[in-house]
Amino acid sequence: MPIDPAAVLAAALAAVDASDARIREDFAAPRGVRHKGRIDLVTATDLAVEALLKERLAPLVPGAAFLAEETAAATVPTGPTWVIDPVDGTTNFAHGFPFVCTSVALYDGQTPVLGIVSAPILGQRFHALAGGGAFCNGAPMAVSAVAEPVDALVATGFPYALTDRLDEIAADLRAMLTATQGIRRPGSAALDLAYVAAGRLDAFYEMALNPWDVAAGVLLVTEAGGTVTGYRPRAPYRLGDFRVLASNGRLHEAMLALLGAGQARPPCCAP
Repeated sequence: MPIDPAAVLAAALAAVDASDARIREDFAAPRGVRHKGRIDLVTATDLAVEALLKERLAPLVPGAAFLAEETAAATVPTGPTWVIDPVDGTTNFAHGFPFVCTSVALYDGQTPVLGIVSAPILGQRFHALAGGGAFCNGAPMAVSAVAEPVDALVATGFPYALTDRLDEIAADLRAMLTATQGIRRPGSAALDLAYVAAGRLDAFYEMALNPWDVAAGVLLVTEAGGTVTGYRPRAPYRLGDFRVLASNGRLHEAMLALLGAGQARPPCCAP
C-alpha cells in the first residue's frame, strides 16, 4: 500500500474529532431512533457520523473501499479498506448510557494498518498503528499482567439473536462466572477491546459480532501486547469470524479452556 500510515493516522484522528463533536451534540437528545431488528437500533447520528467519516477518510487513501455498518455492510476487504462503526453501542446511545464509541480501522485485505476507538462522552480515545504501539489519549498503554482467571475481570456481550443461542451463552457465562473475578457487559465490543488493550479488562469474548465491531480493537489489543484468536475452534482471528477472544495473552489458554468447559453445544449452536 503506497501510503504513509503515520500521516494517514493523523488525518484519520482529525476526522474522528469531527465525528466526536457530532456524537456529543446529539447525546442529550438522540434523534431518529428506529429499529433494524427486534432490539437492534439505528439513529440519525449513526447515519450522519458514517457519512461524515466516509467523506473525510476517502481522500486519505485513494481507491480504498469502505466496509461500514449502515451503508456498506456487504463489502469484502480484498485491498485497502476502511472499516467503520459510526456509533458502537447505539442502544446505549439511545438510552443516554455513556459507553458509546466510534471505531475506525484501515485494513489492507485482512491485515490491519491502523485502528481508532474514540469514546467522546467518556473523554477517552484509543489508537494504534501496526508496529507502532497502542495509546490512550496519547499515552502508551499495555495489557494487564493478570495471570490467573480468579483475578481476571472479563467482558462479554450478547448477540441480537439472543434466543437462538441462549444455551450456549448461558454455558459460557456459567463457566466464566464461577472461575473469574467478575463479568461485565458494557454493550460496546469496540470499547471492550480497547479496555483489554488498556489493562482495564483482562479478557473479552463474544460471538456473532460484525467486522466493524472489532476491526480497530483487534489491532489495539495486539499492539498493546495482548492476544486475539477465535474460540471453538481456536484459530487465528480473521475479520468476519463468528467468535472472538481477546486477552492479555497470559490468560489466553485458560480462557480458551473455560470457553470449552461448558455443556456440549447442541446442534442449533453451529457453527
